[in-house]
Amino acid sequence: MFASIRSVRNPLARLATLAATLVALAACQPMTTGAGRGGPSVDPSAPVPVALLVPKGEGGGGGVVGQSLENAARLAVNDLRNVRIDLRVYDTAGNPATAAAAAQQAIADGAGIIVGPLYSQTTAAVTSATAGRNVNVLSFSNNAALAGGNVFVLGQTFSDIAGRLSAYAVRQGRNSVVVVHSDDLAGQVGRDAIVNAARANNIRVAGVESYPLSQQGIVAAGPRIAQTVQSSGATSVFLTANVDSDLPLIATTLPENGVDPGQVRMLGLTRWNSLPQALTLPGLQGGLFTLPDQSVLDQFEARYRAAYGSAPHPLAGLAYDAIQAIGSLVASGRSDALTGRALTQPDGFAGSSGVFRLRPDGTTQRALAIAQIQNNQVVIVDPAPRRFGAAGF
Repeated sequence: MFASIRSVRNPLARLATLAATLVALAACQPMTTGAGRGGPSVDPSAPVPVALLVPKGEGGGGGVVGQSLENAARLAVNDLRNVRIDLRVYDTAGNPATAAAAAQQAIADGAGIIVGPLYSQTTAAVTSATAGRNVNVLSFSNNAALAGGNVFVLGQTFSDIAGRLSAYAVRQGRNSVVVVHSDDLAGQVGRDAIVNAARANNIRVAGVESYPLSQQGIVAAGPRIAQTVQSSGATSVFLTANVDSDLPLIATTLPENGVDPGQVRMLGLTRWNSLPQALTLPGLQGGLFTLPDQSVLDQFEARYRAAYGSAPHPLAGLAYDAIQAIGSLVASGRSDALTGRALTQPDGFAGSSGVFRLRPDGTTQRALAIAQIQNNQVVIVDPAPRRFGAAGF
């Protein structure tokens, strides 16, 4: 069925954890860790100025994403009760210099907080432009290296996914794992996230194996990886593979070399259900991956369609979540609603795809369901938690 890798996308784009999303990853140095505690005071009874930075004028798909993000932000503003958000939209054109200028203009215009931008490169530029300006940034990026200081990244990170899957696996008696990753940047970042999550959950890392991101490379690496899995006695294999590139081939190669998916559970860092054909792969039967709270996501998508006549882009919910977080804090009467201390409240917020919270390190933790492939279909075996402190968190 899968004679070759369908498409090996630019590996710098594979960090996006939503299917079909191409959010570029910039080669940036990590920012200062620890979320900024600053932010201006606001009058909860007055309109709160919020700047939205999106790539509206960018050619290609970026402008489509930018418009969907703006639509979702406006939907969130309309959903708020007894709160007035003065949403001001600035076009980054997907360009770092333009994004930096937009951020500076937004602050000059009185913005108390910045929502966006989309890409890692533009986020890095905005971070520099807002340094020392007492304004927090809620970026749509999922690049954890950018998080910290006054920057929060709203995108789903590999660490969040790996942590949820590892915690579930160990409860099922899967206490040893071989990490299998592509040797590109995305694979290496995924590898590190899995190893850290495994150790945090007392799972023995029985081996770490890589493969070149090519059909020939994966086939050649298959026997070596299978030997590690079999000789180590691992009870699970954690894959970084992406569904529309290397997953079909690695999930076929390992069973062909003797790895029995009935004995060794496959775990996935990406959304396996975004390509229906992948659900029929014998190597993935019984395998586990994560999904958002589908019932909550369905409600958001229905409201978006009713308002705009089309489905939202997979990333649109991030803009909705940012406005909801800000709005809920303002609604509670907090004059410090835009500060890092308020934004990182432990109880989190109700979002477009379930509950989430901003962590002090600038990353975001999201409620995720555990999905399993059973008889070529996706079955939820552990629902997404509806609150923090519940099982699954």
